[in-house]
Amino acid sequence: MELPRVLLALAGTGAAAGLALLPYVPHVPPAALPGKLTATTFALERPCCVFDRHANASDAVWLVVAFANASDAFRNPPSRADVPLYEQLPAARSYMTLEMPAATYACSVPSPAVLRVGDDTACGDQGGWDPCNGPLPSPGPYRVKFLVMGCQGPKAETRWSDPILLRRAGSPSTIDPTPVRRGSDAVVIASILASLGTVLAAAVLGAVGTEAWRSLCRRDSGTGTFSHRSYRTHHIPPALPQPLPPGCRCSPPGLGCFAPRPPGPCPAE
Repeated sequence: MELPRVLLALAGTGAAAGLALLPYVPHVPPAALPGKLTATTFALERPCCVFDRHANASDAVWLVVAFANASDAFRNPPSRADVPLYEQLPAARSYMTLEMPAATYACSVPSPAVLRVGDDTACGDQGGWDPCNGPLPSPGPYRVKFLVMGCQGPKAETRWSDPILLRRAGSPSTIDPTPVRRGSDAVVIASILASLGTVLAAAVLGAVGTEAWRSLCRRDSGTGTFSHRSYRTHHIPPALPQPLPPGCRCSPPGLGCFAPRPPGPCPAE
């Protein structure tokens, strides 16, 4: 009685039919990628040069997806008509998807570096007949393997991946709607820094204004420097009378020299 059970188990896994077990282990890319793991999808590194010696042009490569605790119970289907579909995942705990020609994974074929599992949101519109790559219903974890199938059934398979756990969506009840309040110490420090900034800005502006006003109050006349005895920054002070240097045209008191003139007496004011 034990021998038929052993043979049945071997037939179920494909070992009795000479199914080749490839050493390749599917895995999530180690590099940082946008959306590598989401709540309903995950990325797989594309297997290149893995099936070249075990598949021909008429063969197809499938991806088997199963809950981690159900991967040991998965049995390879004997034909394409027996492939478990995405819609059967809740009950069967596994399904097959991403059917591609074996030549797609050949060494000489340029292809994207990753495959995305669970990326097809239109699975419900396909009637349940075509293999679908629908969103995964829970975080899992999941395990995957690649299976090469020909016209006569399975021909080769890879090893199962390590468990892949998806991201968990945060519960709305765990989100605090109130804004984060800063501590009193932080408020005091912020106020002091703001006050210091205001004082510093006022000092800089005052110094700039003083220097600008001094430059306006000093004009080079060629023989001396004109300067005011006093000033205030908020208005222009009245001009003070200054002695006229020789050779300058006379002007009303307080306006100084405008331009040099030929030597001669200045007219009376």
